[in-house]
Amino acid sequence: MKCNLLTLCLSAALLTPIAPALGSTDNKADMVLDQVLVLSRHNLRTPIVNTGILTEVTDKKWPEWDAKSGYLTTKGGALEVYMGHYFREWIDQNKLLTDELCPTSNEDVYIYTNSLQRTIATAQFFAAGAFPGCKVSIHHQPEIGKMDPVFNPIITNGSPEFKEKALAAMGAYLNGLSLKAGYEELDNILNIKDSQKCKTDKLCNLDNQKNSFIIEADKEPGVSGPLKIANSAVDAIDLQYYEGFPANDVAWGLVDSPEKWQKLNTLKNAYQETLFTPKVIAKNVAHPILNYIDKGFVSVGKGETAKFIFLVGHDSNIASLMSAMDFKPYQLPQQYEHTPIGGKLVFQRWTDKRANKGFMKVEYVYQTADQLRENAYLSMKTPPKHVTLELKGCPIDKNGYCSWKDFQKVMTTALEQ
Repeated sequence: MKCNLLTLCLSAALLTPIAPALGSTDNKADMVLDQVLVLSRHNLRTPIVNTGILTEVTDKKWPEWDAKSGYLTTKGGALEVYMGHYFREWIDQNKLLTDELCPTSNEDVYIYTNSLQRTIATAQFFAAGAFPGCKVSIHHQPEIGKMDPVFNPIITNGSPEFKEKALAAMGAYLNGLSLKAGYEELDNILNIKDSQKCKTDKLCNLDNQKNSFIIEADKEPGVSGPLKIANSAVDAIDLQYYEGFPANDVAWGLVDSPEKWQKLNTLKNAYQETLFTPKVIAKNVAHPILNYIDKGFVSVGKGETAKFIFLVGHDSNIASLMSAMDFKPYQLPQQYEHTPIGGKLVFQRWTDKRANKGFMKVEYVYQTADQLRENAYLSMKTPPKHVTLELKGCPIDKNGYCSWKDFQKVMTTALEQ
């Protein structure tokens, strides 16, 4: 069996078939798709950190990018156009919107993003793929570059009690992880023992350094130390691969097996999850976006809001929201990031016409690592990957559907602080 770089090779006997489209079910004729809400991470961007500390922990030169730090790349735009094209085919197949080329109003489609370049641009490219030639408004705060409160994963509880609980939760989460192999792999790739940091600050390996967590009101949860350095370095390396840099330029040609990619991304996933998924933190930082979703999707009747709602934010939004809502653990085949670039939580509200009951189905739709690198075209025939998710408070049937009433209860519980 041939394996592409960054692709897990699994025995065919262990692979479960992946359906070609979202929301497929045995009793399709009885199921009607009423409404969809998508929470998307922006697509491919340049590294947020590509200078400073990264130049100090290696004696090697990092590849240069042709866009500003943290900006959506041209390729990221193309990837999102393809994703939009796939979603439009799925929308049409399930007759969510009227059979017209363009949405007729905000009652059909509503797109709302964080007010950063990469999130706004992601939404623009998605709309170009899903609704080509149509005038579709992209809603966001007027000041570009300033975080929208709905998407800003900051701590809003400034009490000493909350801080104590949050810091303890972060420490406990990180202590439960085994990151030694990942740190050692990154040390070797960076050749950190010959770096400036090793010479001046005695930072010659990452595994035995101490992390210090940061919880402050009106700021994102933070950490200083090796976990932050590792996250920035692995993020830059992942993005090199996705962008299509020559193999010898991706981590200087030193990440040459799925096992190495897996080790490296244990560090990146650990950073994201330690900061944003401990329950006490997640319910606090995800509250604004949960509240927005509840008011615009969950607690309203069918027909009172847009049929297709598309939100564009960040991995921190998805990670904290999933923890606050109590999603069960999941795996994304052929991806190493737990909240990958361009990945989407797709909340689908269905009605069983025969039983006259409402249902919810949630899927993670994402491009694999190699689909990202290869700029793979997406359609119903060549779809992105998708994984059906389950909430602890909303048990699913064999087709992935849970009761709409149970889902409403999940949201009520998630919003409690």
